[in-house]
Amino acid sequence: MLKFVVRRVLWTIPIILFVILMVFGMMKEIKGSPFRRTERAVPAAVMANLNRKFGLDRPWYVQYERYVRDVFTLDLGPSLVLRNQDVNGIVEEHFPVSAELGGLAMLFAIVVGVPLGVISALRANRFTDYAAMLVANVGFSVPAFLTSTLFIYFFAGKWGGFTGLPTNGWDTWSAKVLPVIALGLGPLTYFARLVRGQMLETLQQDYVRTAKAKGLRWRRVVGVHVLRNSLIPAVTAAGPLLGFIVTGSFIIENIFAIPGIGRYYVTSVEGRDYSTVMGITVLLSILIIVANMVVDILYGVLDPRTREART
Repeated sequence: MLKFVVRRVLWTIPIILFVILMVFGMMKEIKGSPFRRTERAVPAAVMANLNRKFGLDRPWYVQYERYVRDVFTLDLGPSLVLRNQDVNGIVEEHFPVSAELGGLAMLFAIVVGVPLGVISALRANRFTDYAAMLVANVGFSVPAFLTSTLFIYFFAGKWGGFTGLPTNGWDTWSAKVLPVIALGLGPLTYFARLVRGQMLETLQQDYVRTAKAKGLRWRRVVGVHVLRNSLIPAVTAAGPLLGFIVTGSFIIENIFAIPGIGRYYVTSVEGRDYSTVMGITVLLSILIIVANMVVDILYGVLDPRTREART
């Protein structure tokens, strides 16, 4: 097991280097300058001094080597647009809000979606199953920005005086309810559909019928034999779904006026603040890579056969 974990950890290093290279190359292709904030022309001498100050006049491979070194020393560099601010300060101030939003949305999706899929599978082709899958199909089809817009329309307009749920900010627990539901609804429905389908397949396996024939209690059969094997696809999907939640949080933060890192990302792209865009992109990419690594390790724990095959 230790060898398996070490191999997965070491394999993330070249992936992170490749992600930094891709982000670095794409940012170099963006036209315009972060130092030209208005239509007025900036003197060539001033532009040259600014490029020299931030190292933008050096060859791309020198800039890449320096940026990689800074990233591995946890230095994301200064903001090119915001005076006297660095990317580390922006991340430290606003990333915890985005992390809390994404974490609560993922927790909501797992806590509600997995039991919904289990109940639906155990009551297949009954009213409970049809109702659960109807909710899952509708929730999976409606994008998060439309769900957020409908929440604001009904809870801030139509039902504002009855529910008392705010539709902006992040200061109170009541303010977190609607954004978390809007962001977690898509992953919730995906977990429900995935667990249901896998459980229906697992329930038809020979070892389940054998366990029932031996007289084991049905709850034990489901909890020990069926549920554990049915959760493997859900665990595998958790990594990519984290990427969906991270990118989807940008839209949710703008709609609900949440002071997270996503709002800074959008304004940084508009202002061509290269260092901030690169810093946030690399940070979120590393987060997704680490999450997939953890999912890969958990996959090996749940199914030792795959661990032995990949070591």
